[in-house]
Amino acid sequence: MTTGRSTSPHSDHRPRRRILRIVGVLGVLGALAVLVAVVVTVVPLLRPPGPRPLFQLPVACGETWQLGTYPGHDDYDVDLFPTEGEAWGRPVLASYAGEVTEAGINGSLGGRTPEDPDGPRGRGGGYWVKIDHGGRWETQYLHLLEPPLVRVGQRVAQGEQIGRVGSTGNSGAPHLHYEQRRGWDKVETHFDGEPSGITHDDREYTVTRTSNNCAAG
Repeated sequence: MTTGRSTSPHSDHRPRRRILRIVGVLGVLGALAVLVAVVVTVVPLLRPPGPRPLFQLPVACGETWQLGTYPGHDDYDVDLFPTEGEAWGRPVLASYAGEVTEAGINGSLGGRTPEDPDGPRGRGGGYWVKIDHGGRWETQYLHLLEPPLVRVGQRVAQGEQIGRVGSTGNSGAPHLHYEQRRGWDKVETHFDGEPSGITHDDREYTVTRTSNNCAAG
């Protein structure tokens, strides 16, 4: 009796071998794709940082602000308060040109607003923005009043408004928490080429600076 099925001892193995070869090729291609992704992601992080950009104060041209820190604030972190006028809603500007890499909520918002300044605190930085300036330099802007005015992937110019001063997140009063980072590390903030002097949080320290974040630089 015949069933019409081949009786060759090799006929049943050929499709299986072909499938195994395809799976093998796909596995190699997948491994190569992962390797390329790792190289693209990791190699730039291993390069030494470039020269420090000429960062400016992240506030309007000609305004004078108090820069400060306090015990437990963390080294190099800077809180900015205007020396005149209300802090709520003041424009926050990009310190230098770059690409927005974060624009959203860090932690939780809490409930402190201009209408209820003593409302419950949130956690972390509240509404925030992070900008990549190239050369492994970046800046961070925290406790903004409302959702940022920029989006992830957007290119911003120096002096472009990215948000407004608020008190979201873990904040006791309206102010701008600001950081400059080189590679993975926070560093002392420089503005218009001058160091701020804020390097450690072992004591309370304040200094005033006038912004040169102007249209003509």
